[in-house]
Amino acid sequence: MLRFLRRQSVRWLMLLGLCELLLLAASLCVATYARYFRDAEGLAEFTHHLPERALVFATVIVIGMVALGQYQAHMRMTRFGLLARQAVAFVLGGVLLVIGYYIVPQAYVGRGVLAIALALGFVLVMGCRIFFLQLVEVEALKRRVLILGAGTRAAQIHFQMRRRTDRRGFSVVGYIPHASETVVVPPEHLIRTNLPLCAYVQREQIDEVVVGVDDRRGHLPMDDLLECRQQGTTITDLTSFFERESGRLQLTVLDPSWLVFSGGFNGTPLRQLSKRCFDLVAASMLLLLCWPLMLLEVLAIRLESGPGQPILYRQERVGAHGCTFMLLKFRSMRTDAERDGIARWASKNDDRVTRVGRISRKLRVDELPQLWNVLKGDMSIVGPRPERPQFVHNLESQIRYYSLRHCLKPGLAGWAQLSYPYGATVEEAAEKLKYDLFYVKNHNLLLDLLILIQTVEVVLFGRGAR
Repeated sequence: MLRFLRRQSVRWLMLLGLCELLLLAASLCVATYARYFRDAEGLAEFTHHLPERALVFATVIVIGMVALGQYQAHMRMTRFGLLARQAVAFVLGGVLLVIGYYIVPQAYVGRGVLAIALALGFVLVMGCRIFFLQLVEVEALKRRVLILGAGTRAAQIHFQMRRRTDRRGFSVVGYIPHASETVVVPPEHLIRTNLPLCAYVQREQIDEVVVGVDDRRGHLPMDDLLECRQQGTTITDLTSFFERESGRLQLTVLDPSWLVFSGGFNGTPLRQLSKRCFDLVAASMLLLLCWPLMLLEVLAIRLESGPGQPILYRQERVGAHGCTFMLLKFRSMRTDAERDGIARWASKNDDRVTRVGRISRKLRVDELPQLWNVLKGDMSIVGPRPERPQFVHNLESQIRYYSLRHCLKPGLAGWAQLSYPYGATVEEAAEKLKYDLFYVKNHNLLLDLLILIQTVEVVLFGRGAR
């Protein structure tokens, strides 16, 4: 369950989260003393259980930042974007705190204290985050990675992980070409040395060797790799390296034997039970929270379309193990959207979408009836999105490993939705599959919870909606 902790970028983010949690807790303490330093009676009242109140305040704000994607391992945004998302996270956290204070009056800290704490916490967290982003870019703190191979497979690191955010936790020292492969990596990144591999690794203080030669059968320096391993250097397969560092499976370097022998694909009865319990609890809570919004959606559809027009839309989708089921949605398109019977992906600014549907699709309100599918057991809260049988048949014939995404129940939210925009072509479906397979292989209860929380960001910013 804690396999993700092996990623250095995740450990950095956990350290960042802990530092910001402490800063936020300190903000409430400072705000309390600043507000009541002349009022001994008020100070005595509000400093009672102050550590507990500070921890609640800090935890809620951190949850708001998690929901806005502030702790993603691959943060690709400008300073202004970071500031905007943090502001929205603090507003969301403040609203949750106010609601919580009405439910539990004993936790109330006062409006003045809350305002001061939010303002002070915002400044401290922003300063901490800017310092953190500078710190993780320091080369001396990154893992030094050596790539064994310089052919087509190894070149995927150079061409597919070029951005600074892709290499936030590591630095590529270079590529050692192998005699049995055609060199694809640019010459300036190649390493030519007469030293044995283990001697070069020791001299250059390499932390990890990634094996990425094109043909490993009988072409690997196993004795050298074993000696490197005994010296404490991590030896990693190229596919595992991609999975760990990018949060997706790179299909172009994927070997079927790696899928068979690697870890993950947890399908034990205990995992199935925990996932089903999570689905039932989460779906029930979402229904309790969202029923007023669902009622407004029903009224809006009725007002726009008039009496006699359907409110719900039923569509056949492919579920676990290829079995089909009828998915429920609020109708967001005209009733004659597919009058010719041909299934089509939604396009940008699709003229088939109604005015109410355009808003509900942006806010994902049209997806809420799928909570019934979750309660019935056709779907999970988190999983690969269910596709129509016509699309699945076409994609399975063109994209290798596409059927693997059906070994789990489809989900209302998913890792691919967080990591990749809406896919409406075969090429985009192949890119999205990389993230779906990462989830299928690594799913656990904690990952489900993090995906569900971060889906708030997708809803608020309308990412991927059409």
